[in-house]
Amino acid sequence: MNSRFPQVITEQRKKRKLSQKQVAADLGISQALLSHYEKGIRECGLDFVVRIADYYNVSCDCLLGRTSPESGSIQTPDTASDIETVKKAAACILSACQNAGGEEFEKEIFDFMILNFYKLFRIISEKNDNSSLFSIPDIPAENLADSVIMNICASIKLKSSDSPVKLTDEDTDNSFLQLIRKSENKISQFHSFYHSV
Repeated sequence: MNSRFPQVITEQRKKRKLSQKQVAADLGISQALLSHYEKGIRECGLDFVVRIADYYNVSCDCLLGRTSPESGSIQTPDTASDIETVKKAAACILSACQNAGGEEFEKEIFDFMILNFYKLFRIISEKNDNSSLFSIPDIPAENLADSVIMNICASIKLKSSDSPVKLTDEDTDNSFLQLIRKSENKISQFHSFYHSV
């Protein structure tokens, strides 16, 4: 195995402020084994290189020290897998919210998701001249959608503090954790970029 691999996987973990325990649990290995990989005491197989590259959303070349982390980011996600993950996450959240706050709470969560899809659809439709689909002009629609989303967020926070949403181990399967990690990786990349400017 490449001598840079232990250093790079350690840097990737620390950059994201993750513990060895958390990463090991997410990847389904023991903390001791991850520690051995990070220290270069043991060499991993190719399957683990691919798995940890997916976990950190970087290329295998990046982990092997052949490209920089910035150029090693994977630009094309596994769309089918990501779509399935989003479906599972949405179902999980709606189910947990229904149990916690009933139909009204679930409806607010659903409205939040729908409005975010609406905003995304407006963005991707902008260049295709799909203006006939929309009755509200672009600028007010974007601002109003943001306002409604923030209002829903405030209501969700208020209601979830009264009856907390509990996710079961079944809800938070590995794909759901990958969705969280991918989101946090994107936030970390933006944060790093923003502070480097």
